[in-house]
Amino acid sequence: WHRMIAILIVIAIGSHIILYYIDFFSYQKKIESIVLSSESAENVTDGSFIGEYDAGYIYALVRVDVKDQRIVGIDLLAHDNERGTRAEAVLSEIVKGQTTKVDAVSGATNSSKVLMKAVENALEKGRR
Repeated sequence: WHRMIAILIVIAIGSHIILYYIDFFSYQKKIESIVLSSESAENVTDGSFIGEYDAGYIYALVRVDVKDQRIVGIDLLAHDNERGTRAEAVLSEIVKGQTTKVDAVSGATNSSKVLMKAVENALEKGRR
């Protein structure tokens, strides 16, 4: 019995490692597939729009306020991340630059991309 239990434990650990790598590579592909189209508030109606993006390990939910075809504010409603809290600085850069395609925060590039894409998705909802 002892050997059988040891074999089952080794199989369980091996399966866990394999599944982790499959999940991680899927996450990496999702991050690499993010295409930022340099969205602005041009042709976006006035109002507040919710946008989100889920890359697996990183998730962002934002509310973007638009007035007179300008982004006047972005509220971060949710940001699930591991070490990407610094990326939240891109939201103020988006407001300042009036475009979703701003420089990513070094060391938090993936979270930066997810936040930018969430803002793009919000702006798309208000597009005329």
